[in-house]
Amino acid sequence: MALALAACAQAPLRQPPAVPMADSFRDIPAGWADANAKAPPLAADWWTMYQDQELDRLEQQLIANSPDLASALARYKQAQAATGVLRSAQSPTLGASLNGQRDRQSDLRPLRGATSPAEYNSGTLQFDLGYEVDLWGRISQQVSAGEAQERAASADLAAARLSLQIQLADTLLALRGADADIKLLRETEAAYQRQADLITRRHDGGGASGLDLARAQTQVESTRSLLRQRQAQRNVQEHAIAALVGANAASFRLDAADTGNAGFATPAVPVGVPSTLLQRRPDIAAAALRVAAASDQVGVARSALFPSLTLGLSTGLQSSDFGRFAQASNLFWAVGPTLAVNLLDGGRRKAQIAGAEAQLDEAGARYRAAVLTAFQQVEDQLTLLDNYDQAAKFDHQAAEAAGRALDLAKKRYDQGAASYLEVVTAQTAYLQSRRSELDLTTRYRQAGVQLVKAIGGGWSAVQAGPAT
Repeated sequence: MALALAACAQAPLRQPPAVPMADSFRDIPAGWADANAKAPPLAADWWTMYQDQELDRLEQQLIANSPDLASALARYKQAQAATGVLRSAQSPTLGASLNGQRDRQSDLRPLRGATSPAEYNSGTLQFDLGYEVDLWGRISQQVSAGEAQERAASADLAAARLSLQIQLADTLLALRGADADIKLLRETEAAYQRQADLITRRHDGGGASGLDLARAQTQVESTRSLLRQRQAQRNVQEHAIAALVGANAASFRLDAADTGNAGFATPAVPVGVPSTLLQRRPDIAAAALRVAAASDQVGVARSALFPSLTLGLSTGLQSSDFGRFAQASNLFWAVGPTLAVNLLDGGRRKAQIAGAEAQLDEAGARYRAAVLTAFQQVEDQLTLLDNYDQAAKFDHQAAEAAGRALDLAKKRYDQGAASYLEVVTAQTAYLQSRRSELDLTTRYRQAGVQLVKAIGGGWSAVQAGPAT
């Protein structure tokens, strides 16, 4: 009967729900290689593949000083401690108490013996040994759920670390893009100022109209405004990096990179088959472990329907004479099992079972959502990389064409064949095309970093060569 009841108390381990899978990712950029699903992932310092010393230094500083990472580690330690508390229920408990007091009985105490003294001493040294027999698996399932939650917390720590590392790399890329844009705007401002000075001299000599001079001055001032706006954005990005690495934004400085993003290598990350994503992403691992923990909690809730059996032993010394306390005649003990069952609870335990089953359903749905989101994120970044790579070629061609148009417009103006408005229009188009080209380069590299996050920071060590 005990075995049958134990079987009823056990909850079947619920597997994570099935998720629609595909044989391969759809938008892998041309020239990229599929990863070998059996190949080990790269080391934890994945950012070293970008061959950027500044990024290496900042990532190491983040690991050492990030307050967000420190709080995630503290949460993992809390989960470890909680599991230790649950494991302690599998072991016997031993307690000790020592009591010494002077007592006086009431003269009218009911059933007081005629020879019972009114005042007396009482000394007791008692040891209590207890052990709950895990008949229905309640304790073991609690421990199993706690261990699953601990492993999930470990996966959460890995996910937090990866997320912060990606955020740092992404922000540094944005800052490098801002550096390149600021350099372009400063060069443009200087060129526009030289052009405005030339128009001013022509205007003073009667060779240029006031309208041409106003347009030239407008170009200079507009570019200065763009430069200040971009500098403000760059400063905000620098402050964000300071917060990520645990530094004070007021004293944190990052020197502007002369080459912008040119020194930031962009490797082609080989992408494996979609099923391997389940093994790479720490958030998916955490969601699956929480399904297992919720399944164990269903068993814990069901075990409350059955009696609990506790083995107890109490022993010690008791005497009214402190001077002869440690004598064999003062020994007392009590031993025996206790079987306890809740006969009537108004449906509380059934409601707890229903609640545990609902939590299991929620954990399963969260797991499925995490997997689908992961696939979406990988496809998103692959799509961006593929299309940005092609768009970069068009942007480069457009910038070259805009440069030729600007040269022609200047020659036509110098020859008196066109108004200065044509020069201004060509200058605006050239600046916009150059800034668009730089922005697209930054976004392409950011998409590569986000792909690292989407695949969990690990992939096959197959070298596909740097992407252009």
